[in-house]
Amino acid sequence: MSKKLENALLVIWVVSLTATLGSLYFSEIRGYEPCTLCWYQRILMYPIVIIATVAYIQKNARIAMTTAVFSTIGAATSLYHYGLQKLDFLQDTAPACGRVPCTGQYINWLGFITIPFLALTAFIIIAAVSFYMLKVLKEEN
Repeated sequence: MSKKLENALLVIWVVSLTATLGSLYFSEIRGYEPCTLCWYQRILMYPIVIIATVAYIQKNARIAMTTAVFSTIGAATSLYHYGLQKLDFLQDTAPACGRVPCTGQYINWLGFITIPFLALTAFIIIAAVSFYMLKVLKEEN
């Protein structure tokens, strides 16, 4: 495996681990109960940490397609969730999300950074690096 691919795997691992630890910090230390959409985003992020860990140890860049799929679906979910929080026309028609409303904002740093925005950022980075890895793998073959 080339150094480019190895570094890309490391980036995916660091970003996914940071996102995972961040979500656990918000729920377990700060006491913010996740809404249903937050759970879906966690379901898509947490496996990426495990997949990237195993792939990095095995020096297996072929997991790029898997991380691309997980992160693309995760980004779409995060984008929708962020829209529910920030766009009035989506807030008005937001479905009930269980005990915690999906329109709620535990944090709102600088007027736009919410928890779904942080997840969206992580998913976009992982997706971009995954697609980069797929391109490099194609060029190497």
